[in-house]
Amino acid sequence: MSEDGPYAGMSDMAKTFMFIACGIFGLFLVMWVVQGHDFFMYKVFAPAYEQARRETFEQSKAYNEGMKQELQNMMFEYVKATPEHKDALASIILHRTADYDVDKLPEDLRDFIKGLRKERLESAH
Repeated sequence: MSEDGPYAGMSDMAKTFMFIACGIFGLFLVMWVVQGHDFFMYKVFAPAYEQARRETFEQSKAYNEGMKQELQNMMFEYVKATPEHKDALASIILHRTADYDVDKLPEDLRDFIKGLRKERLESAH
């Protein structure tokens, strides 16, 4: 029997080896494409996913209650502090509330933070 084509003249063992080698290469190629796809998907969607998680956390009751308690403790420490320590505490309090919606806080705490901000602005001029 005469065979024509690209595998003509190869023994059955050589053909088997060639098919196994091509299969392994194909498997590695598929794995590389899948890993690249996973990396691409992570690179594209991870920032949006993390931003959504952060926003959800910042809207949670636990976060807001914790922030309120921490700021109330800081306010009480500020009231008891000596004048030289008040400046340091004011900096810490203003830093903690820089990107926090103070309208979520009780009125007394909100007024305290607004007063600190006003003092800082007046002392800067």
